[in-house]
Amino acid sequence: MKPGTRKAMDDIKQWVGRTQRASDWITSNRVDLWHATFDRPVGGVNEGDAVPLGFHWSLAQPIVRESDLGPDGHARRGGFLPPIALPRRLWAGSRVAFHRPLRVGERVERVSEIIAVEEKVGRSSALVFVTVRHRFSGEGGLAVEEEQDLVYRETPSRDAESVGGRTEGVSLEASWQRTVHPTETVLFRFSALTMNSHRIHYDRRYATEVEGYDGLVVHGPLIATLLLELAQTQISAEHVARFHFRAKRPTFDTSDFSLFGAPTDDDGRLMLWSTDNRGVRAVDAEIWPRA
Repeated sequence: MKPGTRKAMDDIKQWVGRTQRASDWITSNRVDLWHATFDRPVGGVNEGDAVPLGFHWSLAQPIVRESDLGPDGHARRGGFLPPIALPRRLWAGSRVAFHRPLRVGERVERVSEIIAVEEKVGRSSALVFVTVRHRFSGEGGLAVEEEQDLVYRETPSRDAESVGGRTEGVSLEASWQRTVHPTETVLFRFSALTMNSHRIHYDRRYATEVEGYDGLVVHGPLIATLLLELAQTQISAEHVARFHFRAKRPTFDTSDFSLFGAPTDDDGRLMLWSTDNRGVRAVDAEIWPRA
């Protein structure tokens, strides 16, 4: 179902309100696998320990049979997500509220609901944004709530890769900084942890020849997790109340990229960002501390 007509968009908007439920268990082994992927020490996880920030992205992911995958590796469209006939689907950003820690040993239920579908006109093609609300609850009640923005688009030219906003350079002076060396293995392992079979993250031929990227694409939530980790040099995990991030342009595994952070004068809020392989601002993020 290709957008562009009122009927097509009316049909697509009928997906608003659809829900999906899934459950999962948090085990010490799962958390160790997460730590190993991010090159952190393993073997010290105990029952009842709080999981790392961002770990919810690995929980209760939809299980899709191989025969139900589309050519890009995603589940074929028209199930939970609407059948939007635009070739690229990207995670454009999220707004996350951390209500309480998820803990090792908990059974977690994820309830997902499509809350908005909107068509916009981009610089190079039509864009359709689908917003999904995810709620992760455990034995202690609601723990994490997230609004996730997915964007569907045509394959853009290489000089029009930006997902949203202008591609200006970094203007805020950084107080903290880290250089990241993305490898094929970390992208593959993060894909496995999050049950993300989108081929742009591990199939170089597909990423470069079919979707026209410069290399393997570094996952948006992987960069977001690294930004959360950078912020925790300044604020402890239990004091993080809200985290927003927005992907502006892709980052590839073709070279190192950088993470930055700085405090603001606004009630302890932290600004975070990453730059792509050319040093252009790629992901913007903010953290609000718990009152």
